[in-house]
Amino acid sequence: MDLGIAGKKALVCAASKGLGRGCALALAKEGVQVTIVARGREALEATAAELEKVSPRGTAIAWVAADITTPEGRAAALAACPQPDILVNNAGGPPPGDFRNWSREDWIAALDANMLTPIELIKATVDGMIARRFGRIVNITSGAVKAPIDVLGLSNGARSGLTGFVAGLARKTVKHNVTINNLLPGFFDTDRIRTVIGGQAKARGVAYEEALAERIATIPAGRIGDPEEFGAACAYLCSAQAGFVTGQNLLLDGGAYPGTF
Repeated sequence: MDLGIAGKKALVCAASKGLGRGCALALAKEGVQVTIVARGREALEATAAELEKVSPRGTAIAWVAADITTPEGRAAALAACPQPDILVNNAGGPPPGDFRNWSREDWIAALDANMLTPIELIKATVDGMIARRFGRIVNITSGAVKAPIDVLGLSNGARSGLTGFVAGLARKTVKHNVTINNLLPGFFDTDRIRTVIGGQAKARGVAYEEALAERIATIPAGRIGDPEEFGAACAYLCSAQAGFVTGQNLLLDGGAYPGTF
């Protein structure tokens, strides 16, 4: 299906690898002019070269080596892509641990990265989208928003705050054909998940391989998610056909969440 977004401009954060890369790849395949942002220059350059190969328009992929969680990083990203039609918010999650060990500074850092940075980028871009009568904003949050994970308290709190903010704003922008939705990843093959599993294994005093196998056993799909299938879901939410979808939290977890709602 043609998603109707060829030629649109997209800013994709934390896109050199993992879920952000999956989203950037899916958008590039649709002919979107993609700008990717991440901290590591080497990985960015490699990802940009890969995306250029799959773009049907042969469009050069812009990249910015910057920390999107800082004002300077956001300024650099927006200078490279000042009027995006599509914004994919993403940032590395805070470390796992016991809340008793977290300081105020730890909480502020989590909020800055996983709540306030997306809000700042939305604020910088949403009015332009409204003026152009097209905008798609997708926030990569976490399945922990729906089913909190005990060792991810920093993430649970910060990402839930973003979810509440989006729930209100998304109902105000949709009449202008600007949608805002959240993608909630479950267990995908990313560096982040390896860190989480490692933290859980250490806390329980078991081997990493044992903790990994136990986690996979809880997924009805019987496997780990592929970042490229996550990217396909993101591309749909960014499509012309998704203009009636807003304020939603789409959980991609292979059926792990056991609830009806």
